[in-house]
This record gives sequence, C-alpha cells and structure tokens, in this order.
Amino acid sequence: MNPGSLVITLLFLLSPPIAAVDFLFNSFNTTANLLLVRDARIEPPVIRLSNDSNQWSIGRAFYSTPIQMFRQGSSNLTVFSTQFVFSILPEISSSPGFGITFVLSNSTEPNGAIGGQYLGLFSNSAARTVAPLIAVEFDTGINTEFNETDGNHVGIDLNNIESEVKVSAGYYNSTGNLISVDMRNGQNVHAWIEFDGSRTEINVTIAPAGMSKPITPLLTYRNPAIANYVTSDMYVGFSASKTTWVEAQRVLAWSFSDTGVARNINTTNLPVFLLQSNSNSGLSTGAKVGIICGSVAFFLCLLGVCYYVWLKHNSRNQEDEIEDWELEYWPHRYSYEELKEASNGFSDKEVLGAGGFGKVYKGTLTNKTEVAVKCVNHDSKQGLREFMAEISSMGRLQHKNLVQMRGWCRKGNELLLVYDYMPNGSLNTWIFDKPKKVLNWEGRKKVLTDVAEGLNYLHHGWEQVVVHRDIKSSNVLLGFDMRARLGDFGLAKLYTHGEEPGTTRVVGTLGYLAPELAMLASPTTASDVYSFGVVVLEVACGRKPIETWQEREEDVVLVDLVREKYEERKLVTVADERIKGEYDVEEMEAVLKLGLSCCHPDPVHRPTMKEVVALLLGEDATLATIIM
Repeated sequence: MNPGSLVITLLFLLSPPIAAVDFLFNSFNTTANLLLVRDARIEPPVIRLSNDSNQWSIGRAFYSTPIQMFRQGSSNLTVFSTQFVFSILPEISSSPGFGITFVLSNSTEPNGAIGGQYLGLFSNSAARTVAPLIAVEFDTGINTEFNETDGNHVGIDLNNIESEVKVSAGYYNSTGNLISVDMRNGQNVHAWIEFDGSRTEINVTIAPAGMSKPITPLLTYRNPAIANYVTSDMYVGFSASKTTWVEAQRVLAWSFSDTGVARNINTTNLPVFLLQSNSNSGLSTGAKVGIICGSVAFFLCLLGVCYYVWLKHNSRNQEDEIEDWELEYWPHRYSYEELKEASNGFSDKEVLGAGGFGKVYKGTLTNKTEVAVKCVNHDSKQGLREFMAEISSMGRLQHKNLVQMRGWCRKGNELLLVYDYMPNGSLNTWIFDKPKKVLNWEGRKKVLTDVAEGLNYLHHGWEQVVVHRDIKSSNVLLGFDMRARLGDFGLAKLYTHGEEPGTTRVVGTLGYLAPELAMLASPTTASDVYSFGVVVLEVACGRKPIETWQEREEDVVLVDLVREKYEERKLVTVADERIKGEYDVEEMEAVLKLGLSCCHPDPVHRPTMKEVVALLLGEDATLATIIM
C-alpha cells in the first residue's frame, strides 16, 4: 500500500473530521454540486476550464460545499484524500502552455488573481503575502522569471506563483526509476493528492490513466507553514488559464473524501483527446481532393459494415457474445435485456443503493421473482476475467445466513450480478437515523447469531477461507422474517486453509477497520472478527462506530467508549436506552463483553467465529470474560 495512503487511513481511523465531504464524479454531465466560475463550463462528459475564443481566459471549478480544515475543538488541521483525471491538449504543440492546478482556497475568486502564467489564481505582485490559498500545479510551460527550468513539472504553491517545491512530471516504477509523463499531449493523466494536516504534509502522485497508483509519491512536501495558508472553511477544485494560444484543459473525473481514502475512479470509458496532425498541410489540391474522395468511399463502406454488425448484434438480443472462458465460471447467465426489463430500464426509481462499484437496482423477473442487480465496472477484460473467477467461487457459497447469488450477465466490461432481494433492507436502517420502528432486543440477538453463523461458515465451513473485509451493519440484510444475511462480497478474498494471507491495499469502512490493517495491510479472519465486534457493539448500544457528541470535544469511537465504561465498571450504561427493560442486565453485559473481545487490539487474543457462535448459541459461557 502507498505509504501516504497508509498514514491517511490510520489518521481517519483515529480521528475523522466532523463534517464529512465525500464524492465521486466518474464523469460530468450536469453542474449539480459544482461551482463553475468565469469561463469554466460542462462539455459532457468533462469540465472545460478555459475558453478557446477568449484571448485571456480564466476558468475555475469547485465542489459546492467547502471542507472544514480544522477538527472540532482543536487547532489540528484535517486530513483529506483526492484523485482526479485531467487532460491538457494545446492546439499547436509548440505554443506556450500553462497547465492546470488543483486548488484549496477560501474564495472562489482569489484576490487579485490574473490569467496566463499566473494560472488564474495569483497576482503579479512581487511581495509574498500569507493568504488562504494552496495549489498543486501541473505546469506545462517554462517561466524563467519564476525560476522554472522544466516545461513539464508538478509543484506546490503557497499563495504565490513561485513554487515552494517542484519536480519533473512522472512516476516511480517498482525499481525506483522515474518514468516521465508528458502532461501536454492530450493523454489522460491520473493524479492522487493526500493532505495530511496533522503532519502538515502534502503528497502528490501521477501516472497515465489506467495504471494502478504507484507506491512511491512523485512529490512529498512537509512544512508547518502550510497551516498559515488555510482558514476554517476552504473550497476544493481546479483552476486554469490561457492567453493567445489555445490550450484545452479538461477535468474528466474526480473523487474526494475527508472521511477516508478517496474512492477509486473508473477510468475505463473516459474519452481521450489527441493532438491533431498537421502533416498534410503541404499537399496539392488534387491530392487533397483524392484523399477526401477516398475517405468518403471508405466511410460509406465502413457504414455498411457497421450496419451489418449492428443487425447481427441486434439479433443476439443486444448482448455480448459468450466467450469460452466465461462458461468455465458460472452456468447461469441472464440476458442483458432480461435484467434491463426487470429493472424498468435500470430506472433511478429502482436504485437500492450506490457506491464506488456502481449501483444496485431492484428487479422483478418474468416469473415474478424479486432480485437485486448489482452493476460492477472493470478496467480490462483480463481484470474482468480474474474478478469473475472470484465471483464464481462466491456464487458457490451456500448458507442460510448469506445473501445468495443467482447468476450474472456481462455487457462489455460491465458485470451485472444478480442476488436475492432482501425486502427489509439493511440492519443499520433499523437501529440508526430515527427508524419508524426500532429493532427490539430479541430481534437484535437473532441478527447477531445469524451474522456470526454466516461469518463462521466463510471462515471455517467452506472449501476455502473467505475473508469478507467489509463487515458492517449496512452489509447485514434482513429478509421477510427479519432474519439476517451477510451480503456484499465485492471486497472478499479467498485463501486455501492454512495459507498465509498476502499483503494487499487497505479496504473496508472507517470505524470497522481492525487497527493492524493500518500497518500490515494483510486481511485475515481476525480482522473480520474485529469488524463483527464493532457490529455487536452497534447493535447493543444503538450507536454508530464513530459519532460526534456536543458534550465531548472530539469525535467518539464506539469501541473506545465501551472499553472506557468497562474499565469504570459501568458497562451497561452504554446499552441502547430505547430498548431498556427488554433485556436482562447480565445478558447485555455478556454481549458487550463479547463485542470487546472481538475488538481486542491484538488480533491473537480475539476469539474465532467458531467460539463466538458457541457463545451466542449458549454452548460456551466463558468467552465473554476474555477481554484485553
């Protein structure tokens, strides 16, 4: 895992910001949640920042909600993570260029900002002033007056056009060599920025779109002076400018989070903008006419071929031809048209939920069976094939407390997974956010037992060990009879029994992550047990894993709160007040102790799911005394 992301994840786990800003734009088709300033505009599916027709043009695009830069009750700066894809394409490759900036500003109109080489952010004043403006510049030109020697560089600017630090644009490969990235040929460039306020540090990484994030950041800048260039609320966004020469600066996708690591962008279907060749400018008129006529003839032939392919494609019910490798994995393939019809054309009215993977729709098949259809995009056919191999293994899991997969459908690089529909939604909606009906104590005990049995099957009851990696109350789904099933295996990993889990990137949900993942990044059954323990405490206390209390200066982590009350011998005081009188005090204490046991900071001392099930079914009364 990237060291910067590792630190970001750990800091989010310990003390997340009070006001969450978390969003993902895989494309831009409307101005919703965006503030477009001056010449910035939406040209679906991208944001264009400068205007080709204006000699001097400035454009800025910000997320509409500013982020809070200081944590509640302290002077500590916040932590955030962002990633985006941009493209810079000049009309003439030899013309001067200025690039694009990611900006953090307390105003959408910085004081005295001018265009050209000042990027639409800074003034031409020689005096360096302290003001709330920080920029990461992706500069595509040389301005010697700013001590620049490289026309393709990345820099950090503190309210001044002259960068505090700058490096040539590129990425470090696995052997530590810097591979150059040309930011001015129209190619899509993927950028990652991590702002670690507690260390007053900024990490910047770039790579061509489609590549995984390089492990080593391109640029790391740490300076306590960063704190002088922020205020309590700051807008995040982009700025660009131009002069006489046309330089198209586009933002194609953007993800941001101050509650965890920013969600990954799907780069599969992003448009690509290429520099037009001028090589035919010296051709004779006759040659040009010949080329045009030939091109027209070729186009007509191509049109005929496309029409034939379209007819053939249409006759196959508008779905991709089944390839041999697909038949290896799963026998039950739904047609795309069948699922489209079942979900009313994938209507927004049928959306059950959404995330970085895509959307989940409710569907009704022709036999009146209700299903949930989950859409997953993958960047390549090879990645899709590997993912499908894992999904097919998940599809063979059979247990009463797991959401059952019914089948699948492939459409290009999109995989549609069909699951049983769970009519009573997820567990969190019955406990949090003022539900119409609060789940009672008996119902909660049944839910915990159901989830424990399902997780025990994953860890110990199947031919391979399945580590779920995203156990949380929103992934616990309730059927007609209010019995629980564990769902969403999108992050799950399979291991042979006795195999040592390999290191991977940290995934999961803030508040449920086992503390060892911040250092080892090795998902294990013990890390699943920790997440289950958090769910146990949620169910018993009626509280979210991380909450903000007015009477406390900092956010409250549920595990820490329960452990604190245990040490004060006031454990039952954290039980959910809404179900007071429904439970036996000793029974409640036993459940809370079980949750703490599962959340032991040392994974070695956590119980296995076999032991947890034994306790919940009344077969072992000693486990709840094992804490810390």
